Amino acid sequence: MMYAIPLGDDGAELRPLEPWQAEEFLAHMDRGREFIGARNGLPDVVTDLESSRAFLRAYAEKAAADTGRIHGIWSDGTLVGAVILRTLDTRAGKAEAGCWLEPAGVGKGLVTRAARALVDWAIEVRGIHRVEWVVASGNEPSIAVARRLGMTRDGVLREDYSYRGKRHDMEVWSVLAPEWRAAKSAAAAEG
Repeated sequence: MMYAIPLGDDGAELRPLEPWQAEEFLAHMDRGREFIGARNGLPDVVTDLESSRAFLRAYAEKAAADTGRIHGIWSDGTLVGAVILRTLDTRAGKAEAGCWLEPAGVGKGLVTRAARALVDWAIEVRGIHRVEWVVASGNEPSIAVARRLGMTRDGVLREDYSYRGKRHDMEVWSVLAPEWRAAKSAAAAEG
């Protein structure tokens, strides 16, 4: 392991996910396949070792091109989820973040802590001005993360996304760099 970012005092860590970890990533996807698949099409894409490696390779290529990132969330040494920058456009100053968890990672604040680290990196290190969070309107846990990150709901794209035979409204949430920095300053002052 090259590096890990601690996500608190419970031993949870955020680490890069790379193609050589395809077996571990597939095992994670298998454990969470039904749970993750209820809201996210990834389990339909990552179905075997080859597709797991291909998915991680695509993100390795995005990282190399500076157009995206994927970081795994480990809890007690087990990969339980991930946060991603699906898109990263430093020229336009925009990125889209996303996440998922298997059941073993739920209810511990892991996604919020991991997404906070990723959004902070995008804004403070990469100079991103606007980070978006696009989520199905029925995905309350993900919407709660957007709220905890201080994002604002920009709007609803009605019946925008077809998934497993049903059309879903998609909400676009975002945080702007000045808002992010103001919230960080306020939190630091409180505490």
